Amino acid sequence: MRVPAQSVCTAIRDDIVSGVFERGARLTEEQLARRYGVSRVPVREALRTLESEGFVVTRRHAGAHVAEPTEQEAADLLDMRALLEPLGAARAAQRRTEAHLKVLRGLVRLGQERARRGQGEDLRSLGGWFHETLAQASGSPALTALLTQLRHKITWMYAVDQPAHPVEAWSEHGAIVDAVARGDAERARALTALHAERSLGLHRLKRPERGRVRVSQHVVNTASGRN
Repeated sequence: MRVPAQSVCTAIRDDIVSGVFERGARLTEEQLARRYGVSRVPVREALRTLESEGFVVTRRHAGAHVAEPTEQEAADLLDMRALLEPLGAARAAQRRTEAHLKVLRGLVRLGQERARRGQGEDLRSLGGWFHETLAQASGSPALTALLTQLRHKITWMYAVDQPAHPVEAWSEHGAIVDAVARGDAERARALTALHAERSLGLHRLKRPERGRVRVSQHVVNTASGRN
């Protein structure tokens, strides 16, 4: 059965973001096909997609390598997110469904509960799900895709500390959901912009570690799909 290029693309992207492949590392079709147990065809397509996303660069006479963004490029990612997330929240206030609200409110309840218990790792995952759901509630596939790509890149480039007062951070999430539920686009935009601004100080640039390739824990889903 042929493995979809999208599955291979996800596997390679996840391994780049998590540091399995360090910045600047060479990526050969043969190496990747062997690692993920697939043919070179979906690997080739996946590398083209990842190059368009900025995770991979192709060098003349040297082939594909993991990209090496500069500090300025990394800072630009946070600036772009600060512009796009408030837009997404405003659109969500206009276009959200009851299903979106149910998920967002559930995540806020869980986040507040975990914050009171000091369960930091759970909060990290819940925060990612919250912002992903908020983006989906915008009703704009293009905006959702941009925000998803930004989150991947920010995770790749930055380590993010937990806020000093996580209960307050989740109260901010709750206020955003309340504004979205009321259809108040401008308040949703303003609250999300403030939330993004307050989170800036929690981001620390990761320093790449040269000469190391960790073992991938990613398994490519070969159950269905075609490339």
